[in-house]
Amino acid sequence: MPTTLPTVDYARYDVATRELPRLYEGLLKPRLIEEKMLKQLRQGVISKWFSGIGQEAISVGCTLALADDEYIFTMHRNLGVFTARGVPLDRLFAQWQGKPGGFTQARDRSFHFGSQEHRIVGMISHLGPQLALAAGVALHHKLNDEPKVSLAFTGDGGTSEGDFHEALNIAAVWQLPAIFVVENNGYGLSTPVSEQYACAKLADRGVGYGMRSLTIDGNNVLEVYTTIRRLAEELRRNPEPVLLECETFRVRGHEEASGVKYVPPELIDAWAARDPVTTFGGYLRERGVMSGQEQKELSKTIKRQIAEGLSAADALPEATGHPERERAALFAATPELCYSPINTAPASSQKKIRFIDAISDALRQSMRRHPELVLMGQDIAGYGGVFKITDGFLDEFGAERVRNTPLCESGVIGVGLGLAIAGGKAMVEMQFGDFVSCGFNQIVNNLAKLHYRWAQSADVTVRLPIGGGVGAGPYHSQTMEAWFTSVPGLKIAYPSTPADAKGLLMTALDDPNPVLYFEHKALYRSLTGSAPEGDHFVPFGEASTVRKGEAATVVTYGMGVHWALEAAEATGYDLEIIDLRTLAPVDHATIRASVGKTGRALVLHEANLTGGFGGELAAWIGEHCFELLDAPVRRLAALDTPVPFAAALEADYLPEKRLPAALKSLLEY
Repeated sequence: MPTTLPTVDYARYDVATRELPRLYEGLLKPRLIEEKMLKQLRQGVISKWFSGIGQEAISVGCTLALADDEYIFTMHRNLGVFTARGVPLDRLFAQWQGKPGGFTQARDRSFHFGSQEHRIVGMISHLGPQLALAAGVALHHKLNDEPKVSLAFTGDGGTSEGDFHEALNIAAVWQLPAIFVVENNGYGLSTPVSEQYACAKLADRGVGYGMRSLTIDGNNVLEVYTTIRRLAEELRRNPEPVLLECETFRVRGHEEASGVKYVPPELIDAWAARDPVTTFGGYLRERGVMSGQEQKELSKTIKRQIAEGLSAADALPEATGHPERERAALFAATPELCYSPINTAPASSQKKIRFIDAISDALRQSMRRHPELVLMGQDIAGYGGVFKITDGFLDEFGAERVRNTPLCESGVIGVGLGLAIAGGKAMVEMQFGDFVSCGFNQIVNNLAKLHYRWAQSADVTVRLPIGGGVGAGPYHSQTMEAWFTSVPGLKIAYPSTPADAKGLLMTALDDPNPVLYFEHKALYRSLTGSAPEGDHFVPFGEASTVRKGEAATVVTYGMGVHWALEAAEATGYDLEIIDLRTLAPVDHATIRASVGKTGRALVLHEANLTGGFGGELAAWIGEHCFELLDAPVRRLAALDTPVPFAAALEADYLPEKRLPAALKSLLEY
């Protein structure tokens, strides 16, 4: 990067004189707040700070160029977004101090939060995932014919992440009105841009996505402001994505503890001469728009506002522990669900239906019930999905609501979340459940934590076709529920019958919280049973006793229910079989009641034994039902290998044929 840089040219841009003081105030306010926060950092009042000094023109220019009700997705150094949107300073300071008056109620720090009131969505530390969320908000605008744009920031380092590619590709394919702003500040922590990408400009990447892209001077607030204002006006009329690279520089460390020893001092000096606050202030004085005295008075006013905000934040109580309150913060309130168990529903309202058709029926009923619901997945539209679950949906609901997606699980889950943030509802289908590993971060760090962090619901259901027994091998046969059962903030459904497949999915799609819905492929066309017609809901957290018995309790779910029923029939053992139906929440009361009756428990599941969810269930039974047990709790699960392909190997892998012996051992103890 050269150490001789052009001066910031403000004269080229035609901005009404009356707007210039507002832009200057927009630059000055975050600068003065930062200077105060750096002192608070040294004093130990706050614990961490990511400085945006010298980069304010990007945040301020973008924010003031947009309408107040257009969503902005921020990063570490976008304080100017919050101040330009009028976020109360006392709440900002409380947030940074880790006090309950902040936006996350002391549950997260710095800029890891959002505010629906101000249409701001904060980042997670993984840098790239918010780009897909912005695309999801833009999708909501486009579906509802709203002349609005969304805007997301990322850094030069973040453009190397897969989430950057996935978000931009989806936005380009779907022509979404989103502006992706890259703050190219020279370094990703200590790694210079010369070691991050090989293209001359980051904006060059836009060509590969078929989208407009341009590079501008990120230290020129007038260039940023006029560029964003023009682009937003164009995108509101003709939706499309734009990639905007703003060239700037980070004159302080990535965060204050890292320092800037790796940066040549002359480079810092060269960029300090292009400081947006000082250069724009000088420009306004030269033009006679603001005098030096007026600027000093403005500075005094802002400092007084900062002092008042700090005083209010300082007066707030410190955070105190309260486990029940924290657990209650995981989920948004759920609607009342009308559920009629299939064994009491009138026969006239029942029909024989295959497992796969029950899932399709639940989707269809929910699409009619929720006009805002959008289905997204690979090949789900005209093709009807690889399992034909959405066959015919395109004709009934249209291509806007039944959307084929590119092959990008992380991006699509992120789009679904963005759609939900803007007021929509999303169902994302993994073509095979195994592929959810590519969307893991969005699920465990965005979907699961959003409501806990800043009370924003994440109305996304992810469907996962899973399970072995079909000769599909290691990448199409896994049952990966244990990847997620340890993550607070997710609800997990795992049906074993057509009635529950329909009822649990309709409940999931009614619920404003993130739900992972596991559906066993081997049951799709092999299992037929009765299910209610019309709307049907099965509440989460209520297990089903599918067989009553006295000799032992089998706690299971999914395919394990059918293995247990077959084993009871084949052996004649008087088993009580509990179908959990949901793994989060778990119906511990039903488990305890059954174990109290039988005195023996076997936990059965299809996933690998080690690390499987059965270990958690067995531990709970051992801890909470110890005095009720006449034998140690037993576990039976798949071998600790990947799922093999050949039928003979897969038969050994699955626990089904080992179940009678395991039951015999338990009963003879």
